[in-house]
Amino acid sequence: MAAAWAVLAALLVAAQVASAAPVIAPAFLWAPKNYGLHSDATKEIVHYQTVSPKSLAKSVLEEGGWSNFICSRDDAQKNVDVAIVFIGSKLHSSDISKDKQVDPALADTLKLSFTSSDFSIAFPYVSTSNDEKLENSLLSGFAENCNNGFERNHITYTDTCTVSGQDLYKYPNLDAINDLVRYRKISTDGKTDLIIFCSGGFQSLNPAKSEGELLSQLVYMLENLGVKYTILYASQPSGLENPSSKPLGRHLAEKTNDTKTGLGKCDGECLVKSTLLEGTFVGIVLLIILISGLMCMMGIDTPSRFEAPQES
Repeated sequence: MAAAWAVLAALLVAAQVASAAPVIAPAFLWAPKNYGLHSDATKEIVHYQTVSPKSLAKSVLEEGGWSNFICSRDDAQKNVDVAIVFIGSKLHSSDISKDKQVDPALADTLKLSFTSSDFSIAFPYVSTSNDEKLENSLLSGFAENCNNGFERNHITYTDTCTVSGQDLYKYPNLDAINDLVRYRKISTDGKTDLIIFCSGGFQSLNPAKSEGELLSQLVYMLENLGVKYTILYASQPSGLENPSSKPLGRHLAEKTNDTKTGLGKCDGECLVKSTLLEGTFVGIVLLIILISGLMCMMGIDTPSRFEAPQES
C-alpha cells in the first residue's frame, strides 16, 4: 500500500513539473519596407537563442526600431503609421517545419511576410508561460526598456485582450481597426498607433476564423490602405511542443513547394530534451525501487535476542 502511494506521489510531482514547464513558441517581426527602422542593411535576421517575452520586447525596441515611436522622447520619429502586435495561440516552434500544417493560411502568411519584406527578424524559440498573458509580458517589457517612458496614449486593443491594470477602449471588429488606421494615415500629429491584436481576434466573429485568415485579412487591409506598417507576430500556445527537426527561421527561408523536410531526425536540442526525459523516468523507477525495498526491510520481523544452544 505504501509503495502504491509513493508511486502516486511521484507521478503527481512529474505532472506538476510538466505543467509548469515553459512552452517554446516562435515570434516574427517584419516591415514591408525598412522605413529607417534598422540601420544595418541585413534583410533577414534570425536569433536562434531561446529568449523570454521581455527579452523579445527589448530586441523589438532596439533591433526592430520600435523605440523610435513607442518610447516617449524628444527626437521621436514617425517611421510608420501603425505597429501591430498580433498574439496567436496555436503555433509551436516545431509546427512550421511540418509538411502538414494545422493552419496552412497562417504558415503561408508568415513565410511570405518573412521572405518578401525588406526588413524581418525571426525569433524561433520564445519561452512562454501560461501564468501570464503574453500581451502583458510584452507591454511590461516595452515599459521597462523605454528609458524615457512608455507612450501608452496611442495603444489600442481588440476586445479579446485582457491587459491588467488599464482602463481600455477595445475595438470590436476589423472595420473599427480599418477606420483607426485610415485616420492615422492622414493624421499630422506625428504619432504611431500601437494595435494589440489578441488571440481570437474579436469576440463577435461569427463564424469564427483561424489565425491565418485573420492575419491575412489584416495584412491585406494594411496593404490596401497604403499605410506604412510593421507587425510583430508572437504565439502563446498551451501544451507541450514536439521537438523541432530543423531551426524554424532557416526553414522559413529555405522551404519551397518541391522540398520535403526530413522527418524523424533529432537535432541537439531534441537530444538534450530526450536525455532529460529518459533520466527523469529512470530516476522515478529507482525511487520506487528504493522506497519498496525500505518498506520490505521494515516489514521483516526478527527476534531481538536468540536462545543459547543447549549442551548435549
